[in-house]
Amino acid sequence: MSEPKDPEQLLADALRAQAVFAPQAAPPARDTEPATDAVPTSDLPSAYGLLSGASADSLERERAALDAASEAPTAFAPRPPEPAPVRTSAQLPAYWILLLAVLLGLAAGSVVGLLTLV
Repeated sequence: MSEPKDPEQLLADALRAQAVFAPQAAPPARDTEPATDAVPTSDLPSAYGLLSGASADSLERERAALDAASEAPTAFAPRPPEPAPVRTSAQLPAYWILLLAVLLGLAAGSVVGLLTLV
């Protein structure tokens, strides 16, 4: 029985297979400014889109939506005041803890002493 493949390995294999069939772009000339995409999205067939199956113009739609959202005025609401921290219990001072330990030790010692006398 074969072991299941690692999801990261499957994704890497799929990206490698997609890159093999992707069209090659010519390197940009030195005098022009570099392009943001290696291949213009209008030249790509729909088969060379994202692995999720999105069309080639989805990136332009996302950029347009982000530009529209960034140009819209935003109103910031003031942050609500933080509630005061609630103290569930106060810490005992060290001398109370020491006194309690001594009293418990004396009580335990007296019980053990009474049990050994019997």
